[in-house]
Amino acid sequence: MLRFSLRQLELMAELPHHPTLGSAATELRISESALSQAITAVERIAGEQLCVRRKSHGIRMTPAGQYFADKARRIVADAVELGNSFPRTEGSLRGPVAIGCFASFASHVVPSVLEGFPALHPEIDVSVRVGTHDDLLPALENGELDLAIVYDLLLPTGLAKRHIYDTRLEVVLHPDHPLAARKSLSIRDLENEPLVNYDSSPSTENTSRLFADAGLHPKLAYSLPQVVLVNAMVGRGLGYGLLMARPNNPSMTLEGLPVAIRKLEPPNSPSAVVAIWPQASTLSPRAEAFLEHAIDVMRGAWNRD
Repeated sequence: MLRFSLRQLELMAELPHHPTLGSAATELRISESALSQAITAVERIAGEQLCVRRKSHGIRMTPAGQYFADKARRIVADAVELGNSFPRTEGSLRGPVAIGCFASFASHVVPSVLEGFPALHPEIDVSVRVGTHDDLLPALENGELDLAIVYDLLLPTGLAKRHIYDTRLEVVLHPDHPLAARKSLSIRDLENEPLVNYDSSPSTENTSRLFADAGLHPKLAYSLPQVVLVNAMVGRGLGYGLLMARPNNPSMTLEGLPVAIRKLEPPNSPSAVVAIWPQASTLSPRAEAFLEHAIDVMRGAWNRD
């Protein structure tokens, strides 16, 4: 248990900067006698002499006192920083906010959201963790994240949600594939085509359920843990992909090869991207500010019909 008050630490941190007790007392806006009593109280708790006080020779810190003052200065500085990490009366926001984002669309969402955020809230420090539900949900539950941006699919109970944008499954094909000549496709059109599956939770479960509900079985060619790999394989003509529509999404692979993105009809797996956090928790003002900005940015982020 902390035995020293923050005020006592503040007083001791200031002492090494002054030659006399009087000058220290003036700087600290305290009477000299009150400062002397405070020093005596701290020394009593510490169990040893921390400074030498002589009227004719001023004040001098002992080695133990200098050590104490250095430690006290750090604690006081940390306390000030902690106090500044929360909204002040004039309404400015400072301090950390930890965001999680689902891996498959993180590159389409996070950069565009972060681009303009510092101009709005320059003193908010944003950290981002990217992963699947298996990574993000435990981190959210453990308090490591303020909120997570994920698909509204197979989520557990006990979560608060805020809608960010709607999405649905699309078919990604090589431009020269015969099916790419059509504007839309059905799941039955794809049964005998090689599927490059995006393997992550909940995407894998969602794709399996899609075929099972139609009484079909996909022809699985590859199962890969990254969307960019799925796109790259499709761009090389090694199969087709089933991916959720994403904002800021060019019809091109990481290698610069074109892909054809087609609608899946009837609309399959209509879903949404949502921000989630534990229902028992309240979002901090910093997290609220980030979320509002993300929603605004995502409204204008779609560059395809």
